[in-house]
This record gives sequence, C-alpha cells and structure tokens, in this order.
Amino acid sequence: MAFADEPQPVAQVGNTTYMSVQDAIGHTSMKNNTVTLLTDTTESVTVTSPKVVRGITLELNGHALNASNTTAITVPANMQLTITGSGTVVGGDNPAIDCRGALQIQGGNFTSNTTLMRFAETNGTSAEASISAGTFTAPTLIGMLDDAEHLGYVSIRGGEYHGAIPAGLDTLVLMGGSFSTTENLTPYLADMVGLIPNGDDGMFDISELAISSDYPTVALEQGSTLQNLTSDSLLDLTRTKLNGISDYRLVADAEQLQALNKQIELALQAVAKRKAFDAVSQTVTITATRNAETTDGGADPQFRTSGHDEASTQVTVNIKSIAKPEEPDKPDEPGKPAEPKQPDMPRTGSAIQALAVASFLLLVAAAVCAFVTSRLRPS
Repeated sequence: MAFADEPQPVAQVGNTTYMSVQDAIGHTSMKNNTVTLLTDTTESVTVTSPKVVRGITLELNGHALNASNTTAITVPANMQLTITGSGTVVGGDNPAIDCRGALQIQGGNFTSNTTLMRFAETNGTSAEASISAGTFTAPTLIGMLDDAEHLGYVSIRGGEYHGAIPAGLDTLVLMGGSFSTTENLTPYLADMVGLIPNGDDGMFDISELAISSDYPTVALEQGSTLQNLTSDSLLDLTRTKLNGISDYRLVADAEQLQALNKQIELALQAVAKRKAFDAVSQTVTITATRNAETTDGGADPQFRTSGHDEASTQVTVNIKSIAKPEEPDKPDEPGKPAEPKQPDMPRTGSAIQALAVASFLLLVAAAVCAFVTSRLRPS
C-alpha cells in the first residue's frame, strides 16, 4: 500500500513505471517505445533514448507536463518524437518545444508565455515537423532557435492556433488548421487553399479556395454601361471573388478580354456613326493566380497549370443590339413659302369607269332624241 506522502510514479513504459518522464524515456526499447504519463508532473525532458531507439511516442494520457526552468520538451537532431493524447504541455515562461530532429504532434494542448515552438536547420541537420491536431496558445506560435540558419521543414495540417506566426519563416507550410489571426499567413499557405472566416468563433479555417460570381451573366447596352473593360472592372461588374483570404488574385483571360473589348468598340462606333449593331456575346475565363516573389522583392502573378492547384470560372458578357436611329424630317428653308399641294388625282381605274358611264349616257340621250324626232315628223 502506498502512503500519501510517498512519491508516486509519473510515467510508464510497457508494464514498468518510473518516477520521472526522463527516466522512462531512457528505458524505452524497440519493443516498447511509448512513454505514458500517469499524473501531472513538473519536469523538462530531452528525447535521449537508448542508441537502438531513434523514435519514441509520448502519450499525454490526459495529464500535464509542466516545464521546469527550461524548455518543456527538447528533441535533439537525429531523434524522433510523436506526441499523442489529450493532455497538456505547459512551457510557462519557457517554450513548450525545441526541435532539431523530427516531430509529429497528433494531439494535446500546448501553451507558453513566450515563443511556443522553436525549430532549427543548421549545417548538416534540419528539423522536420508535422502537426495534425492539438490546440496551441502563445504570443508567438513558431520561431527559430538562436543558431538556426533556417526554420527547417514544418508543415501544419490541422489543429487550433491562438497567437501570431511571424514573417520570414521560409519553409513553413500551412495546409490545414484554424487560426485566430490572418496576419503574415498568406505566403505560407499551400497551393489553392485560403483562410475562410468561421463566423461562429471568429477563427479562420484553412480550406480549399473557390471562385464565385454574383452575376455570372451581365448585359451591356447603349449608355453608361457600354464601355471598355479591364480585368478589375470585369470582376467588379460580375462581382467575382475568392471565398477567402489567400496569396492568390483573380485575373481575366487576356485574349478573351481583348475580344470582348473589340466588340464593345464596334458597338461604340455604331452609336457614333448612327448605325445598327447586332447583339453579340463573349465568354471570359477568370483564373486564380498566385503572387510570387520577384527578384526585386515585388509581387508578380504566377499562373498555376496543374489541375490540382488551379481554380477558374467563366462569366458571360452580352452586348445588346443597337437599332439604326430614324432620320429626322427636314425643316422648311427660312423665307421660302411651302409649295402648295397638288390636288389628288383620281386613280386610273376610277377615271376609266367614269368615262365609260358618261359615254353610255350620251348614247342613251342620242337614241332618245332620234326617237322623239321621228315621232314628231308629219306623216
């Protein structure tokens, strides 16, 4: 029976318990390489397992590992550590993790009052880290060790992050996760992902980029809307946008936009020359292009060509037909009286009918006269 004031084991490897996490790490083997916390403990540990063991797993098991005067967990070069479970690693005024070797984080809650996790790539060695789950809270989430030439290869695939990530971490890649701020993050985003606002908690989730248009089909007609379009004005007209914050911008296909503007110019010329213009339609492809650093430090669009990392949509612009305007009536010349109108002449058919009737009446009258004259002669 253990008494209350007796020291209790804090970690276990296989069926054996140990009074410190560091002692447990030293007794891992190729058969049993998992160290399981048995209670909350205050201890700073270094992953220095026996020579035959290159990697160990730290199962937090719902407990807390609190730093003691230095970094809570140190992973030297050529060593591997996997952290699992739902417990907590508390750095306090120290980092929670310093890594020069290989690190996988698959769960846990990590906190610090300073830089949370530090990595290093130096001459001949490089940190490699993959973070897929967990909650991470600190003023600065990721940084480099003092002697580091570069960060090392660090990828974030999931987890929840409360704090800032500084600029200039050249080999950091963000592939997933949820972040409390978007500052400095867009250059680290993997291809074709963006930071999508999560309205429920104010966080930004990394998710696949998509393009949407409020008005995928628009019409231009004679008047204020009939004018040449730039890529930006076409985006505004169709309200085409990305669904999140990213390192991409939208660009209209140059050849299709040129063809559209040629038709707009023809319509404008028809208006100016008072001519008719037949309706025409032009489809324009809009593609997301990534901003890439140029040699002078500026940003330049870089088209992505593979199906995996390209997003595009199409909008249609209809130019309405324009009717030829009617010619206005010419006004009379000043000082000149208007020509009197000629009386309307009877139609040709009516005139012939009138002559025929008149001839018939004359014949009848002549016959009547002859008859009367013959009757009046003396017999």
